[in-house]
Amino acid sequence: MSEHYYANKPTSARDEKTWSYTLKGESFSFTTDRGVFSKGEVDFGSRFLIESFEMGDLSGDILDVGCGYGPIGLALGKTYQQGKVIMIDVNARACELAEKNAVRNKVDRAEVRFTEEGMASLRDDERFVAVVTNPPIRAGKETVHDIYERAYRHLVTGGELWVVIQKKQGAPSTKGKLEELFGVENVETRGKNKGYFLFSAKKID
Repeated sequence: MSEHYYANKPTSARDEKTWSYTLKGESFSFTTDRGVFSKGEVDFGSRFLIESFEMGDLSGDILDVGCGYGPIGLALGKTYQQGKVIMIDVNARACELAEKNAVRNKVDRAEVRFTEEGMASLRDDERFVAVVTNPPIRAGKETVHDIYERAYRHLVTGGELWVVIQKKQGAPSTKGKLEELFGVENVETRGKNKGYFLFSAKKID
């Protein structure tokens, strides 16, 4: 059986490759490897989220959940410099690459954390103005919905969760869960493209 990208410590043979990509008008150089998500290019869903994301009026830290080798967090970290970008993943190899890519692309505000516990490893007092995720669908619906629940708890008032997900992989279920957590009036469909849906959900206390 092939290894999943959400394995904590991938054992597949290393085969690093470095390539360039333009995101939000900035040129990036990414090193990727076997055992991480979308190692050959920045996947369409992540690109859709990156190019569509809007920070809003708040200033503060951004959280990238399931950061992989770093494209979402690093692109937003280079564009929005009011705070840090905390990038977390359960895959140690992905975090190693994200750290390397942060240095390579001179995104000094990025902080990469490897954690087998995922968002459960966040401190109770950590708060973010935005949480972004291209969620690990293959890890299962329970894991994905837990990300949404924890994101709600760690957002500041007025902060937003941004999620990109394919319709066939659970977009309707995601929209329902976000409406349950944030309120129907606070969930917005930001776009649809090639079967992907992009949602934002604002926390209003």
